[in-house]
Amino acid sequence: MSVELTCIVCPRGCHLVVHDDLTVEGNFCPRGAAYGKQEILDPRRTVTSTVPSDSKEFKVCPVKTKDAVPKAKMEDVMKAINAVHVHVPVHVGDVLIHDVAGTGVDVVATRDLLL
Repeated sequence: MSVELTCIVCPRGCHLVVHDDLTVEGNFCPRGAAYGKQEILDPRRTVTSTVPSDSKEFKVCPVKTKDAVPKAKMEDVMKAINAVHVHVPVHVGDVLIHDVAGTGVDVVATRDLLL
């Protein structure tokens, strides 16, 4: 049995076929082959969202996971993100949640928010 996927590593969007022995066909580059194997064995995604802030200029602060988290943990990650309220000042890259949902991945701010 094989699984068909569309690679999301780059804009090319290669049509991949991943076989039972984890060989990958259809990838234009080695990153596509790695993505195909990863998607079968341990699918992961980067989570982006916003959290409320007390900034006078911006009511929310955009955030993202610093690395991809297991797809199965995304609901727990979003619950943790939704429980956060940030206080200014916040700078790009500030860690807002350390080790979110036990994934070993931090949630960071992606915008500066000043007073």
